[in-house]
Amino acid sequence: EESLQMWDLNKRLEAYLARVKFLEEENEVLQAEIQSAKGNPAGDSWRAKYEEELRALRDALDHAFREKCMAELARDNLYEEVQQVKSRCQKEQAAREEAKKQLSLSKKELEEERRAQIWLKERAVQLEKEVEALLEVHEEEKAGLDQEIASFSQSLESFRCVPVAFQPVEVEDYSKRLSEIWKGAVETYKTEVSQLEGSLFQAKENLWKAVEDNQQSQLQLQHLEKDLVGLKARKEMLEENLARQWQEQRGEAEKFQLAMEALEQEKQSLRTQIAQVLEDRQQLMHLKMSLSLEVATYRTLLEAESTRLQMPTG
Repeated sequence: EESLQMWDLNKRLEAYLARVKFLEEENEVLQAEIQSAKGNPAGDSWRAKYEEELRALRDALDHAFREKCMAELARDNLYEEVQQVKSRCQKEQAAREEAKKQLSLSKKELEEERRAQIWLKERAVQLEKEVEALLEVHEEEKAGLDQEIASFSQSLESFRCVPVAFQPVEVEDYSKRLSEIWKGAVETYKTEVSQLEGSLFQAKENLWKAVEDNQQSQLQLQHLEKDLVGLKARKEMLEENLARQWQEQRGEAEKFQLAMEALEQEKQSLRTQIAQVLEDRQQLMHLKMSLSLEVATYRTLLEAESTRLQMPTG
């Protein structure tokens, strides 16, 4: 029975020793690989390659962040330019409204001047008619005076016997008064005509001035419309550039985000592989230690058994 136990123990010991030898060989191979990997420049180059890629990706990330900052700054500048363009458009719209108001006021003044001119023309025609009526009345009065003078001269001829009693003082006074009245009417007519001519000239000057102001307002309105069209085109172009830059920045940000996620996944996989290798190595070390202890135990048992077997023989 002891021989069978010893034989079983020997078989088990041979299996353990074979397994220990196999594990020691694998351990040596792994140690050699680890030493070669540590001392091999290819491993260093591999690690340096990954570090260089990480450095390049960090630089690319910093560059993307700087570009993002620059894009945001450009966006803010474009927003300020758009606000300035909007303010200019509002100012030009206000100027346009003001020009339209001035144009309407000029039109009103022009209409008033035209009405005043028409009234002055009607007044001049009326005064001409009054002057003609005064001339007709004056001619009628003059003809009546001539008839009275003729009748008076005939009556004088019939009374030649008393020439001393006639004195033509009243007729001369009457004619002087008529001539003075006529001169006063003519002077009044001339004065009114000169005033009407002055008013008509002033109305013409105001009319020409209103027409010139209207033309200047039209030209200014056309210039403002052209500037407004140009500013609208510039606004649309700036908005298109801003939208295109936003799309490009969003695409680049998505690309960098995907690249960072891929690198993070690769980093996690490398960490997992390193942890697995370390765990395998730790397990091998524990297995080696347990096998070493088991071998030492079996060796002690074999030595004790051989000693026990040799003692009775002795």
